[in-house]
Amino acid sequence: MAVATPASGLAVARRFTTVGADPFDAVEWTHRDAVIREVGGRVVFEQKGVEVPATWSQIATDIVAHKYFRGAPETSERETSVRQLLARVVDTITAWGLEDGYFDGEASARTFHDELVYLLVHQRASFNSPVWFNVGVDPKPQCSACFICSVEDSMESILDLAKTEALLFQRGSGTGSNLSSLRSSRERVASGGLSSGPVAFMRGFDAFAGAIKSGGRTRRAAKMVVLDVDHPDILDFIRSKQEEEAKAKALLAAGLGEAHGDGGGVYGSVFFQNENHAVRVPDAFMEAVADGGTWTTLAVTDGRPVDTHPARELLDAVAEAVWACGDPGLQFETTINAWHTCPAAGPIRASNPCSEFLFLDDSACNLASVNLLAYERDAVEGEGGGLDLGALRHTFELLITAQEILVDRSVYPTPAITEGARRYRPLGLGYANLGAWLMVRGVPYDSPAGRALAASVTALMTGVAYARSAELARFRGPFAGYADNRDPALAVLDKHRRALEAIEANRVPAELLAAARDAWADALDSARDHGLRNAQVTALAPTGTIAFMMDCDTTGVEPELALVKVKQLAGGGSLRLVNHAVPRALARLGYTVAEVEALVEALTERGSLAGVPGLRPEHRAVFDCALPDPGENRPISPEGHLTMVAAVQPFISGAVSKTVNLPRATTPETIAEIFVEAWRLGLKAVAIYRDGCRASQPLRAASAGSASGDDSTTDRACPVCGTLLVQNGTCQGCPHCGATGGCG
Repeated sequence: MAVATPASGLAVARRFTTVGADPFDAVEWTHRDAVIREVGGRVVFEQKGVEVPATWSQIATDIVAHKYFRGAPETSERETSVRQLLARVVDTITAWGLEDGYFDGEASARTFHDELVYLLVHQRASFNSPVWFNVGVDPKPQCSACFICSVEDSMESILDLAKTEALLFQRGSGTGSNLSSLRSSRERVASGGLSSGPVAFMRGFDAFAGAIKSGGRTRRAAKMVVLDVDHPDILDFIRSKQEEEAKAKALLAAGLGEAHGDGGGVYGSVFFQNENHAVRVPDAFMEAVADGGTWTTLAVTDGRPVDTHPARELLDAVAEAVWACGDPGLQFETTINAWHTCPAAGPIRASNPCSEFLFLDDSACNLASVNLLAYERDAVEGEGGGLDLGALRHTFELLITAQEILVDRSVYPTPAITEGARRYRPLGLGYANLGAWLMVRGVPYDSPAGRALAASVTALMTGVAYARSAELARFRGPFAGYADNRDPALAVLDKHRRALEAIEANRVPAELLAAARDAWADALDSARDHGLRNAQVTALAPTGTIAFMMDCDTTGVEPELALVKVKQLAGGGSLRLVNHAVPRALARLGYTVAEVEALVEALTERGSLAGVPGLRPEHRAVFDCALPDPGENRPISPEGHLTMVAAVQPFISGAVSKTVNLPRATTPETIAEIFVEAWRLGLKAVAIYRDGCRASQPLRAASAGSASGDDSTTDRACPVCGTLLVQNGTCQGCPHCGATGGCG
């Protein structure tokens, strides 16, 4: 069917706001001092009299003022209010949308503006960090958090990649590349000598990344390096980070430094601390592992066989490296490309640093995330609670429209990326607070009901996003590469739709599943008639800093980390804070106000629910977290993490950024089994982290007897304020000042 002729722009309806009423005026505002201190008390950032919504937490206030306010501190150009920040971004996006013909007139543009302000000021949604850094500041801003860059087997191309990465890090973004095009260290160059191989060049890339503060702020550069499993240097690559970790531990054991995790101490003197690593494996390799077969590496220059290994030994090498240092992860090539909407343009070969954006080389993606918990209504005065589906759908439509507007107005570092971003227009709409949302609903994360709910809301999101993309194509035209990829793109959309059949309907509210089915029917019908404006529309990022901006308890698709979290105090010491979701969950499960208060008080005192009187045994699983309860060893199992990703992955255009956290006693053999299970479940990518594998590592839950973590290892401190970091997908983030890698 021919693609329809472009028509007039969007008619945007109001849901949250009123004509003629400024959405900022409907908010109660207050003034606070934004202060970030090191754990020892030294002030590293301070801005007095910051204007924020009264409902925002102090943490959100500190992070937004520190990370996102423009202008030099203590100058007249410095932003002083969240109102200014949001207006800067929303005014700019709305003006661009009106100028570029996205709306059917000024009234719809005004409605879009007001509705978007409402979402942002009420912490219902957020754009990725580069939007906050750059939009309304630079006339041609970099708006995308995620980039995938190509590299060719030449010195000129290798150096060009280093320059491109540096420019991306400087403006607040992360990037990934597949280095399999570089000849191995066992192949000769034109002069007759042996090539350095990709691992040698990785050291240079890593050093540049370590020297750059992303976005010119306290944001670490973030990069992903991918290598195909048939590359002759694959074993060197697999072991590269493991060997650097061994050096760090040897230096620490000799008393030659301290375990600062971010650019200082021992870790500032070893390589690959600024990048994630992933091995790209096809089904043929995983089948060889399962069948006890062999795997042959191939020369890059002429394709001749170089080495033949037992496939299981290669996977075991990956598992041993992960056991030692947490890298590399695996990316499952066959599965990734089976869901590829644009195969005529080439295969998907790499990802961004956190593996949620999987698309063509020389492409970019801007992210936005929805705070799921903000749409959950508690039962009030006899009225049942539940998810506000109309509001959620409206939010998805607004955000995907805003993200689409950004594509043409964003600047990109190379002509090739500019062409790729605008020709295919991939977007990454996602969500945060899934783990908290499930807990508040009284549903265990690791349960059939939890997975069915997560799958349904994810299906709704992507269905609505593709339906809006098709609507945008009706009047703006489909993405330029659509004609060459129409049949596979529609086939992938139908594959998403058919995945709904696997959701257990008896475990999901009927209206939620019906809404998801309607969204996919609409998406397919509209795409067949008008095409798609965007080759991809969704990705589940770890959400990083923006999760703190929205006051989320959990990030991305992750479960609750722990029921009790530790806040470091400025004057020294620490304070236990019970997770916000706990009292709401208890109320949802039928406990009285007095019972909720007693249970929360006991949890605060003990740091554990183990043996707490009054908690009914059938409700214990609702409160299981990623980390074990200090009073009893019951963390969410590895299978619980994997099956959640498997539940939502069929409804995501890109992928799911996910780290499977494992206890210290986990063996390399178990890690290898988890990789095999991830492949069998249909995941696109997976990363694994074993507790205690690094001498510098993220935060663990508070112990039952103290407010500190396990003292047997050195915890990884935030490079800005010294607060202990928390695991955030495949990255780490600071719950106090918001420092993070280039994720979200």
